[in-house]
Amino acid sequence: MQRSHYCELSPLKTDTTDQTDNTNLESCIGHTIILNGWIKKIRRHGAISFLNLRDRYGEVQLTIDTEQYPSLGPAVEQLRLEFCIAAQGIVQLRPENMQNPLMHTGKVEVFTEQLEILNSCEPLPFMLQKEKDQVGESDGGEALRLKYRYLDLRSEGMQKRIILRHRLKHQVHEFLHQNQFLEIETPTLIRSMPEGARDYLVPSRIHTGKFYALPQSPQLYKQLLMVGGLDRYYQMARCYRDEDARGDRQPEFTQLDLEMSFVQGQDVRQLIEDLMCSIWHKVLGPKQSRKLSRPFPRLSYQEAMNQYGSDKPDLRNPLQLQDFAEFAENSDFGLFRQCLADSAKKGCVKVLVAPKAGEYCSRKVIAELEDEAKKYGAKGLAWTRVGSGSFDGGIGRFFQEQFTAISQRYGLQAGDVLFFGADHWTTACEALGAVRKKLGTALNLIDKDTFAFAWVLDFPLFLPTDKEANDTGTANTGWAAAHHMFCMPHPEYIETMEQDPGAVRGNIYDLVLNGYELGSGSIRIHRADLQERIFDIVGYPKDIAQERFGFILEAFRHGAPPHGGFAIGLDRLAMIMAGKDSIKDVIAFPKNNLGQSLTDLSPGKVTPEQLAELKIAPLPEQK
Repeated sequence: MQRSHYCELSPLKTDTTDQTDNTNLESCIGHTIILNGWIKKIRRHGAISFLNLRDRYGEVQLTIDTEQYPSLGPAVEQLRLEFCIAAQGIVQLRPENMQNPLMHTGKVEVFTEQLEILNSCEPLPFMLQKEKDQVGESDGGEALRLKYRYLDLRSEGMQKRIILRHRLKHQVHEFLHQNQFLEIETPTLIRSMPEGARDYLVPSRIHTGKFYALPQSPQLYKQLLMVGGLDRYYQMARCYRDEDARGDRQPEFTQLDLEMSFVQGQDVRQLIEDLMCSIWHKVLGPKQSRKLSRPFPRLSYQEAMNQYGSDKPDLRNPLQLQDFAEFAENSDFGLFRQCLADSAKKGCVKVLVAPKAGEYCSRKVIAELEDEAKKYGAKGLAWTRVGSGSFDGGIGRFFQEQFTAISQRYGLQAGDVLFFGADHWTTACEALGAVRKKLGTALNLIDKDTFAFAWVLDFPLFLPTDKEANDTGTANTGWAAAHHMFCMPHPEYIETMEQDPGAVRGNIYDLVLNGYELGSGSIRIHRADLQERIFDIVGYPKDIAQERFGFILEAFRHGAPPHGGFAIGLDRLAMIMAGKDSIKDVIAFPKNNLGQSLTDLSPGKVTPEQLAELKIAPLPEQK
């Protein structure tokens, strides 16, 4: 029996007995074809059995009559779910009352004449059903689906998402090729260079006591490519960061990485917008791409934090933070007034209005929202409701005299609930931003069919730190790089940045989508003298800077061009496009939240002989 697949999504690759070439099963009516796949469903009715056979191209019903073909009886009796089989039969039109409009091939069936069991399947650890094909939603839960990932990959949902990811990558390649980018691989065995997370280290067998590191990103190598005159580079880079996993983070991930010479930030952002719109059009379709608003909204870091309490705001959520200082100063509420008077703390008072949330915001819900705010450093969460002509509950009694003015300023109506953040500006914004996020979901304010892109620009170049020293051996200067140490400051800060590092803004830009940081980029430093000043501010002694980064400093002294780039988390992008909440749903073999692969049980122990070859002494096992 010659074998071929039925392809639902692309032209058929079938071997028919009369060698006809068809594009779908309906055009094959009357022809004999051979199909291969897995049994999705079995229904036995006496001598007649119906099988739903599927592979990644589609699904079709096989009809088997063991009275007409008695030789098929023994094989049919053995069949179970997920048996891998080959079937030969005639494509025929189903009776009109037996057609299935929910199946792409629901108008036809294959009347089976020959059947071969290619491999059996042991009892399934969980059912592969259309509505139960998502990680964590079956009776077995996430751990079972990750252990038997090869089974989970057969499910319709997982296959659609893997195909979506493939189409996404294919369109990226097509777009960047058309825009004269070169795909160039950079090393995955490099020296350890601090980039914000722990490195995965790889011991060298030849160079005893020395280690490679797996790259957290190709940052310095893509800058070297710019020095080398390869002015438009990209790759689908595999990156590795030893940090705690979460829904949108894995220890190993794929990053669309690109860099361009002789550009400004606006040039990079324009290219990325064009790329996103191209992906949406070609992968999700013209209807979805027409929903994208161009140009993408642009917010400074200051605006994003001030209005949304996050540097990755979800613009689908209409709630916004607003300033409340004027009313706080004129009130009798001592905590607010004290916060504003503390000049050293640079305190502020913000308010978040939740329209018509009175019925939802019970004492229990308010306590849960307060717990969420405390995760971001808030000491509590003040609140009050809007009643008929007055405030009701919480701290409302301190503002009754200003009720009319406050109502007019914020457009209040009866049933609204006000939440307040009073603290250092960053803490107040972040805490109230977390409350905004929770309320947006709970009050069904977010249109889940919308994709809301935005640019967040001009991040701080440096952040204050109280650490006396860190694990990189740098001195305590009180400052650390906010993104990384190779971002260019805006020109107006260059001459004086040592005097007030906290005021310096970098030529840094993040692309956010639906509340996720989709990607980040910047214009890079291309001068050795400026790079050395950045190292000084963050506390890198010259000898350590030379040891770790001497090669990039040397490159900058050899005619390095101005350049900038961007990196997009491909897993996260595919996750959002697929409408999921975890990147596990778009990765073929993901790790769990402990960084373990339940499929191959990595990480695992190695033999004493392997350690001896690397001249590594094993530590005694801890109980």
